[in-house]
Amino acid sequence: MLRNIIGLLLALLILAGCGGSVGTGAEGAQPGSTAQATQTTAETTDSGPAEAQTVTGETYPNTLTVMSHDSFNLSTEVIAEFEKANNVKLQFLKAGDTGSALNRALLTRGNPLADVFFGVDNTFLSRALSADAFEPYAPQGLDQIPADLRLDPQDRLIPIDYGFVNLNYDKSSDLFKDQAQPEQLPLEDLTRPEFKGKVVVENPATSSPGLAFMLATVDYFGQEKWLDWWRQMKENGVVVVDGWETAYYTNFSGSSGQGPQPIVVSYATSPAAEVAFSEGKLTEPPTGNILPPKGSFRQIEFAGILKGTRNRALAEKWMDYMLSQRVQDDIMPQMVVYPVLPTAKIPEVYQQFAPVPQAPATLDPETIAQNRDTWIREWTEAVLR
Repeated sequence: MLRNIIGLLLALLILAGCGGSVGTGAEGAQPGSTAQATQTTAETTDSGPAEAQTVTGETYPNTLTVMSHDSFNLSTEVIAEFEKANNVKLQFLKAGDTGSALNRALLTRGNPLADVFFGVDNTFLSRALSADAFEPYAPQGLDQIPADLRLDPQDRLIPIDYGFVNLNYDKSSDLFKDQAQPEQLPLEDLTRPEFKGKVVVENPATSSPGLAFMLATVDYFGQEKWLDWWRQMKENGVVVVDGWETAYYTNFSGSSGQGPQPIVVSYATSPAAEVAFSEGKLTEPPTGNILPPKGSFRQIEFAGILKGTRNRALAEKWMDYMLSQRVQDDIMPQMVVYPVLPTAKIPEVYQQFAPVPQAPATLDPETIAQNRDTWIREWTEAVLR
């Protein structure tokens, strides 16, 4: 039961966003959602928009379509309040992982399938902006959002939430019995013999958290040496899988899994989520974070109004709503990522077990955009061939 619940709540994670797979989208893992967004209003699929119904069952004259990755989720009550207040039914077009969803939006720019897009993260920000697919709009409340989260000076894409990708470890593993501070374990130590075959990571070519962690190692070791570390990890038996769910639930020995690896690439909120979704069975996490300086990567998720929308006024109201206290309070419980509004409520379990990492890796979107494909190719050559 726990496995299934956390699978829905984390795997969809925590978050793509924040998460989702890159490339062809084999994975939907990202900081994420606690359930599929079917509880919202209506959902569309690749076969085309489904018949939209409001969460309250009421009929409204207008429809606003929001395209997102598969992990987007808000409470039914939060969705219903917007619908009622604005006399509109919301229709959600979930279009796969972050990369797939964004590609779909860009292919239809100028004649969009939706009015608003949610889920561009900072690894794809430059690609989204250079495609000229979003209309500038500064929502109400934007002035309250920290400046370091606002990466588009023209306000075409607005930050909504953020999360951190890093290593998690199994507290019950013998590897950590003599570790005074496993949360500060240097990445260099993972090439030592005692860690041989003990680390599982996701392929950055197929996984959003895999890509995020790869980017963290670029900043941690520097652009001249990061591949040397990965070559040493290959020699030390690092295990590579395609996606987060396989890594976390099949290979990882922590959580509900029984796998052989006690160290996994996951999220800083994963240990807290183990408690939050344990239905009261856990009072503290069975897993912990490994967070040396620059050992985590901050993913920021953005939303924007798609160019060509025929519902500009309603789209602006939705963007205002996404930064409102009501929605921002709902983000951590529903998507297991941090809200961007500083006054938003954080559930106690996340305050206790998911503090914000103080020294994440830092790579600006332009550097990522210029090097992402090259780095993925170099990583593939160094680790998989």
